[in-house]
Amino acid sequence: MRYLPNSDHDRVEMLGSTGHESIDELFAQIPERLKLAGALNLPGPLSEPEILEFFRQAASQSSREYVSLLGAGAYTHYRPVVIDTLLSRGEFLTSYTPYQAEISQGNLQAMFEFQTLIAQLTGMEVANSSLYDGSTAANEAVLMALRIQSQASQGHRNRVVWARTLHPEYRQVVETYVRHQGVELHDVPSAPSGQIDLAGLQSSLNDETAAVVVQSPNFLGVVEPTERVAAIAHQAGALLIVAVAEPLSLALVKPPGDADIVCGEAQSFGVPVAFGGPYVGFLATHEKFIRQMPGRLVGQAYDAQGRRGFVLTLATREQHIRREKATSNICTSQSLFALNATIYLCLLGRQGLRRLAEQNLAKAHYALERLRAVPGVAVPFSGPHFNEFVVRVPGDVEALLDALRQEKIIGGLKLERFYPELKNHLLVCVTETVSKQAIDRMVEVYQRFVAKTTALNGAAELQATPVGHDR
Repeated sequence: MRYLPNSDHDRVEMLGSTGHESIDELFAQIPERLKLAGALNLPGPLSEPEILEFFRQAASQSSREYVSLLGAGAYTHYRPVVIDTLLSRGEFLTSYTPYQAEISQGNLQAMFEFQTLIAQLTGMEVANSSLYDGSTAANEAVLMALRIQSQASQGHRNRVVWARTLHPEYRQVVETYVRHQGVELHDVPSAPSGQIDLAGLQSSLNDETAAVVVQSPNFLGVVEPTERVAAIAHQAGALLIVAVAEPLSLALVKPPGDADIVCGEAQSFGVPVAFGGPYVGFLATHEKFIRQMPGRLVGQAYDAQGRRGFVLTLATREQHIRREKATSNICTSQSLFALNATIYLCLLGRQGLRRLAEQNLAKAHYALERLRAVPGVAVPFSGPHFNEFVVRVPGDVEALLDALRQEKIIGGLKLERFYPELKNHLLVCVTETVSKQAIDRMVEVYQRFVAKTTALNGAAELQATPVGHDR
């Protein structure tokens, strides 16, 4: 407590105002099984030289030699070193909250450029100046759709239908937000292609459906037919929300222009994976829905001398308006990482971004075809993919992942964690950071693993055969 400004007297007063006599009484509602029974297993205090030596050793443990095939919403892409140099320029070191436009032009212009780039990538007419991350962006899109439908006087629409292949953690965030708001959530399974089951979607819609939510490419790496999904949703009077966790795909895949709201995660654009965050979300829509957009919106204006300037506009957040009138309780934007993404996109440019996307596509398809040729390895979903795909392997997935780690390859995501029916399935991601040699090395591990698994299974069958019986 030494770093907190509260004195002992302050804490006594705070406990008294809540009707408690002690900290232990305040936290008595926490089950005993969740409380620490002893001290944390941490090393003792270190001196400054010892701390520096610890980090030197940690940095020298060749962690960068590992090849990562993990994706699932957090993607390893090459990050130009010039980004950090530009991020620290004085033009952008303006106030954190740019209410005083006259001293915040650098920050405001960076947000404006981010909005412009996101609108161009998504095919939408307007975008906000970022949100926390992809999961909260998806949640804000759902809440926005519910507000739009409630104002449209089309009856009571409080039902959201989403593809089960929407990122499981995105779904968890939405479920948390709407749990006590009377909103019904309905899953639609995927077809054998890995895309949303269109017949199942159509049968799931009714007069109470406010929105349909799909992710493309979805959590299985498959690109969704968003035009057909939009037609089905709009026929039922529902809005379509398209979430994009890997926005680099938008450099090759047709933008979901038929959607009503496009949201997602912009981490791929030069933001480090960084053990899971912080990242930067985005949300884009049509101009007719602009007054229901969450977060900040930066507009362009001109002064009396005709000079261009930038200001916050239409930002009906709870900091600007009464809480019950606000469109969102998102009270900030990820300006630093929005600037990061803006610099990255401007460095690559339209053609550079497309070439990078083509390299991701080519390497992922090369890896997929090499794995498909390994006996016993199957590719269960036939839909088109970008830089992620699913493989099914014989034997224990954990054993395969261990074998890959022995070769300094982080082999992918075990899908059984989120989808129990997908036992022995791996989600594999191949970006431009994975060399052809690394892919070939990965395939060799698969081949050895399958051969070993087949031999063990054969031996087990032989032992199970009764003596005297002809096999």
